[in-house]
Amino acid sequence: MAVKIRLKRMGQKKAPFYRIVVADSRSPRDGRFIEEIGTYDPTKDPSEYHVNEELAKKWLSNGAQPTETVARLFKNAGIEK
Repeated sequence: MAVKIRLKRMGQKKAPFYRIVVADSRSPRDGRFIEEIGTYDPTKDPSEYHVNEELAKKWLSNGAQPTETVARLFKNAGIEK
C-alpha cells in the first residue's frame, strides 16, 4: 500500500481550509484517510498551518511520501526525513 501525506479540502466555496492527512494513494482527495496530522489555512495573511511534528516524523520514517505542497509546509515547519 502506497501511503501519501496530502491535503484534504474542507470549508465553504471560495474559502478553502485544509487538513493534512495520511491516506492511501488510491483513495479520493476528500475520502477515507488513515490519520489527521495537522491543518493549513491559506486564506489568512500570512498562511497559517499547524503540524503535529511527532506524527509527521513517524509517518515519514515509515515511508509515507508527502505531496509538493505538504513538503513545502514541512520544510517551513522544520520537519525533515
